[in-house]
Amino acid sequence: MKADILIRNARLVNRGDVAEGDLLVYAGRIERIAPAIDADARHTIDAAGGWLLPGMIDDQVHFREPGLTHKGCIATESRAALAGGITSFMDMPNTTPTTTTLDALAHKEWLAAQHSAANYGFHFGAASDNLDLVAALPPGRVAGVKVFMGASTGNMLLDDPALLERLFASVPTILLAHCEHTPTVAADTARLQAQYGDEATAALHPQARSAEACWQSSSLAVSLARQFDTRLHVLHLTTARELGLFDAGPLAGKRITAEACVHHLLFDEADYAMLGNRLKCNPAVKTAADRAALLQAVADGRIDVIGTDHAPHTTEEKARPYWQAPSGLPLVQHALPALMGLVDNGVLTLPQLVQKTSHNVAELFGIRDRGYLDEGCWADLALVAPGAGPVLPVMSRCGWSPFEHHPLRHHVRATVVSGQLGWYQGRLQPGVQGRALQFAGRVGG
Repeated sequence: MKADILIRNARLVNRGDVAEGDLLVYAGRIERIAPAIDADARHTIDAAGGWLLPGMIDDQVHFREPGLTHKGCIATESRAALAGGITSFMDMPNTTPTTTTLDALAHKEWLAAQHSAANYGFHFGAASDNLDLVAALPPGRVAGVKVFMGASTGNMLLDDPALLERLFASVPTILLAHCEHTPTVAADTARLQAQYGDEATAALHPQARSAEACWQSSSLAVSLARQFDTRLHVLHLTTARELGLFDAGPLAGKRITAEACVHHLLFDEADYAMLGNRLKCNPAVKTAADRAALLQAVADGRIDVIGTDHAPHTTEEKARPYWQAPSGLPLVQHALPALMGLVDNGVLTLPQLVQKTSHNVAELFGIRDRGYLDEGCWADLALVAPGAGPVLPVMSRCGWSPFEHHPLRHHVRATVVSGQLGWYQGRLQPGVQGRALQFAGRVGG
């Protein structure tokens, strides 16, 4: 038997432990893990003591296809993800057209099957006119159902109390919520526009998308989830106050869970001075105290998952005046190396980081045979090494990154996707093709 990949002399991070050893990949899966493996393989990689992690599973990306492909597409953004050690992603429904019909979902699945270098799944969008369809969704067909309880327009803004109750009572799978209270955002925006007019800058964004707007919406979402026993996952928390809505501790048994995103953990309002509109996102990056509270909540388990909310826009779009500049930033290429800085700084242990970026994501969404370095699992791997590594271009189609002037202390040497060597020593490998994620329904609760 000639194996596909043999990784030697690695420090394997899995299930709370770090152990030195070798890992063998055959037919797409992890065939064997042992202190030393002597085998013939098509690719043999000496990890030289680097950390071998389960590939990051990103539960929240906007890869912009279909309809917005001048910003990014499944092909470009999935390859940027591989360069950053992200082996699987779940794409959000606010594309053009929105993923609020089965035809739109099938089209995105077809696009990914043709073009994605990473493993893929899709969230379905709840809208004011498709709640019967949402209630009838086969739970394993989609990663989850996304509801915009604010910060959206058209039929994807769902803030009518009766419709929200209907959704929370009938959704057949995990419900993901973007929580900002639209009337509060509108009132704050009008006040700031009257006060600053064209002189406004991105430094005002935490006031335009305020902590109060987040609290009003997230507290409502948690209240509804408790009322209807909904499996709720609140996306991209940004404030210390919201953290009181969630329980600390392990994921198992939780019905209500929470996510933080890379940029909210690594930046705060002081960074608007350098990044300006490039840090503009919804919900907004807020205070240093909020950031510190988020980091503590990741450590104590009130935050269960770390995602990116990767959302590229062109440099020209971001260069518009503050009020016209779109919200969102590209993150997949640098997210995992940047998060490794939290380990260096003693904020998290490496097993904790793996728990939040791989293990818990697989458990939360019931992803079959992924998210762990276990024999028999699909071989989705990220080999991370200290040092900045080779100088790389920004691979997202938008061509920029918030980390361009933010030195990183780690780099991804190799990424393996469903047993295929996808990224190695600063280069994409030819022919790599991701697989559709299989969702078995959430484990534990």
